[in-house]
Amino acid sequence: LAAWQRPYLNIFKHFRVEEWKRSAKEGDVAALTDTRMKGTIYRIRGSNPASSYLQLPRAGTQSLGLTGRYLYLLFRPLPRKHFLVHLDVSTEENQVVRISFSNLFKEFKSSATWLQFPFVCGAASEGTARRGVPGAAPADARWTCLVLDLPSILALYLARSYSHLRGVKLCCNLLVKNLCTSELLFEPGVTLARACLGDLSCRGVAPMPRELAFPVPKGQKWHDLYDYIRY
Repeated sequence: LAAWQRPYLNIFKHFRVEEWKRSAKEGDVAALTDTRMKGTIYRIRGSNPASSYLQLPRAGTQSLGLTGRYLYLLFRPLPRKHFLVHLDVSTEENQVVRISFSNLFKEFKSSATWLQFPFVCGAASEGTARRGVPGAAPADARWTCLVLDLPSILALYLARSYSHLRGVKLCCNLLVKNLCTSELLFEPGVTLARACLGDLSCRGVAPMPRELAFPVPKGQKWHDLYDYIRY
């Protein structure tokens, strides 16, 4: 892993998303200050996924060239809406594969160049969402840390070797706090002391870096407030 990508790469910060020079936006995309999230978030909304999106890099012919094993997406689906996320990755054989996640998809589908994963949104109160069934996000959809093990996904579903992340397209309807790649597996709610004590660091597990962490008010637990989903 290149030194500039260690120990993790904050994609929004590195590519200066807010300047829109190395990233592109289409439709209703806005940067908002979120007091609960303690920082800037991006709201992407629209009537269909093709109409509004945030894209990195700016041109489809370019590549982000990020080689970290794990991709972290910190986001929240907009209530009662459908969202779509596309990731374009390159294999060792220079084949471009698109990995898509959406609560529009009813079932998993795959071809040699496209993997489509149905996404089930977590709700703060379990009763509002039928667990295990994709569909429009519940009214109280939670902020979620989605972790994708990109080499494992390619190996498992396509028997291909992962090379790097080429591009990301975040389509409506989403709130996005951050996007990051790393060789390390970050576990929310794990403190540095516990990571050292519990020997988690030997297994490549590390506490969430501050700029990737969701705020947890005093006396509350991370997992009571947010969802952590690993693929």
